[in-house]
Amino acid sequence: MTVPHISVLVDEILSFFENREILTFLDGTLGAAGHAEAILKAHPEIQRYIGIDQDEISFEIAKKRLKSFEKKIILIKGNFENLDTYLDDLGIEGVDGMLFDLGVSSMQLDLAEKGFSFMRDGPLDMRMDKNSSLTAEEIVNRWSEKEIGHILRDYGEEKQWRRVASFIVQKRKEKPIRTTGELKDLLTPLFSWKKKGINPLTLIFQALRIAVNRELEVLEKMLPKSIERLNKGGRVAMITFHSKEDRPVKQFFQYEASDKMETVGLEGVFRDKNQRVKILTKKAISPSDKEILANPRSRSAHLRVVEKL
Repeated sequence: MTVPHISVLVDEILSFFENREILTFLDGTLGAAGHAEAILKAHPEIQRYIGIDQDEISFEIAKKRLKSFEKKIILIKGNFENLDTYLDDLGIEGVDGMLFDLGVSSMQLDLAEKGFSFMRDGPLDMRMDKNSSLTAEEIVNRWSEKEIGHILRDYGEEKQWRRVASFIVQKRKEKPIRTTGELKDLLTPLFSWKKKGINPLTLIFQALRIAVNRELEVLEKMLPKSIERLNKGGRVAMITFHSKEDRPVKQFFQYEASDKMETVGLEGVFRDKNQRVKILTKKAISPSDKEILANPRSRSAHLRVVEKL
């Protein structure tokens, strides 16, 4: 079977679960099941492998790829923000390991009909879950200039967010913006871009995708649940692809690894709290030069891992 997506940091992830008994594992972003297949092969003792994904195409590919493990796997079509509900429904109190590979897969980027990339002309969709109602087209054509500007500023960290938002609102009065190609052609003249840097359209499309899929809101809801449903000694691995994902993951792990809360009162006295995890990655792990050469899209990946105390 041809797999249209290369999983990142597979060897590094396996190393953090090496020589550990795993009976139940939760994969919050199953995708094309590259990580799942590697983990299941490395840990034949796994009794239940719970794979969650909200993308229909990824889900079907994963089913076929994991056919030989069908007696062990439990596939759930949904969003990892509801992982606690899924575990409750299965009667599972805790798991021994978790993995979350955040961001967009190569499969999604390469499918024009998904509308994730300005490199391929397709509808301004950007929904990971087709059952969701909000699309990028609705944001671009119906949201206010202020709302669009805040998305570009907060989710894309685009420096010219005011100018871009104003231009979009101005141009949509002449003609609705329906496709990724139309948005690309519309915005390209605003920027002077050199190929050595990141294309500004990357940040704009990223911002729209995050807004459509509520990615940061979902991440914020998922993080505490991941620790709560981890068994003692269990480990959770998070792969992020941009600072808007990596920053909250890093800060959450640091908070859970500390036995102190933020300062309170005028005297700046720290309050004690329970330390729930141990950080296993002093700084985020990035792909090797070899992996980046083989898979350029892996270059922005960052891996952070913690163990529950």
